[in-house]
Amino acid sequence: MVYKFRFLSDEVEDFRRDIEIDSDATFFELHKAILESTGYPDDQMTSFFICNDQWIKEIEITREDMGGMSEEENYIMEETRIGDLVEEEKQKLMYLFDPLGDRVFYIELSKIEYHKNLDEAVCTRSVGDAPPQTLDFEELMSKNPVVGSDDEFSEDFYGSDDYNDDDIDPDGFDMGGASEISSIDDLY
Repeated sequence: MVYKFRFLSDEVEDFRRDIEIDSDATFFELHKAILESTGYPDDQMTSFFICNDQWIKEIEITREDMGGMSEEENYIMEETRIGDLVEEEKQKLMYLFDPLGDRVFYIELSKIEYHKNLDEAVCTRSVGDAPPQTLDFEELMSKNPVVGSDDEFSEDFYGSDDYNDDDIDPDGFDMGGASEISSIDDLY
């Protein structure tokens, strides 16, 4: 079977890649196809995530064995075939291409072509420029200085320094004087 994946970025509106790959290929082969289609060097600790319909990460496929102590099964790109974890059209994945910036491509299995095979992955559509693979933190910090380095925030920004232990009720938060609320309707 051949899987056709569509890649999108939430950073670059006109970015899109369509990659076709055999279902028996590994996630590492898909990783290489993504790098080739974006022009990224292979120097980051990338990961894939199998997601549910709300884009919540459920299964991670890592570049290297992270030696986790969890009871969950560890999936490694070079050892895991795509068809073992991706089985139906519209299935959602993420590709973490910038682990320090926690930046991802959103991926959807847009089509499955049965009775067809591919020897290697092919980028069938390439629209727009990919976002930079990594963020330049020095440039980012020069545009957004550290809080307190300018006069934008006063000393009162974090609240008053006047703190009194007697203001806290050790048995709860009812400090007296407030009426009891028995339902959400009592708030309105």
